[in-house]
Amino acid sequence: MDTRHEVQEFLTALRARITPEMVGLAVFGNERRVPGLRREEVAQLAGVSSAYYTRMERGNLSGVSESVLSALARALQLNPAESAHLFDLARTASGPRRTPRMKPEPRVPARIPQLLDMMHDVPALAMTRLGNPVASNTLGRALFPHLFPEGAAALNHSRYLFLDERSQTFYPDWETSARESVSSLRMLSGQDPSDRALEALVGELATRSEEFRTWWGGHTVRTHTSGTKRINHPIVGEITIGYDVLALPSAPGLNINTYLPEPGSTSADALAMLRSWIADHTQTRTAPAQTKEQ
Repeated sequence: MDTRHEVQEFLTALRARITPEMVGLAVFGNERRVPGLRREEVAQLAGVSSAYYTRMERGNLSGVSESVLSALARALQLNPAESAHLFDLARTASGPRRTPRMKPEPRVPARIPQLLDMMHDVPALAMTRLGNPVASNTLGRALFPHLFPEGAAALNHSRYLFLDERSQTFYPDWETSARESVSSLRMLSGQDPSDRALEALVGELATRSEEFRTWWGGHTVRTHTSGTKRINHPIVGEITIGYDVLALPSAPGLNINTYLPEPGSTSADALAMLRSWIADHTQTRTAPAQTKEQ
């Protein structure tokens, strides 16, 4: 991915969303040819020259100090995720140009599947940075059945969202989940634009999904480490479930995702029904065949 182009589009999109009134600048007349702030206004707010800011917006962040980047983040009212993305872009733009490479998938420590299996009452998945499930417990697979087709490899979550029509029924708030996926991939692209697996995934989704292509061009970045999701489960119906993403320092690039409903809620009852369904389904599959009486 072209980091200079990424920087240019990111800063242009951020500048366009801020109005002079939002940052306390006086506006004279109503004629403004572009939405949001002008370059010279951003430069004024950040305390740099117009020429210097123009250089940055054109993608040249080489040598830009952390204090200038912090001033720019304040001027554009960036949230923590956007600020982190800006610093990531500056780091990759300032460093040596990396040859695109295929990063190895993170190794799954042997204890992780054991840990997930011990979490009997909590749906849990181990996911790579790109959203590939690499380990899960029984309840996790039952909660997200489409991701785990029987007799086949698990599905990448972003591909499922954008390329599998079932996802739009499974997630009643599909657009929210899909936009979150896009913004997570955007964050990764700033951290390592030379990652060929990420580039291939983004290219595939942009080619095959108009929604992905449109939202990718918006350069929205957010972190999604905690929140709630609504799912329309094919067995137990609608569930509202809280999720938390837990990083594994011992396995960089790997996270554990856990899912819990509100205690005493109808969603908790639905998850209990799913546990019972798993038990019944497992018992049926493992029961010995009955012989006919002679």
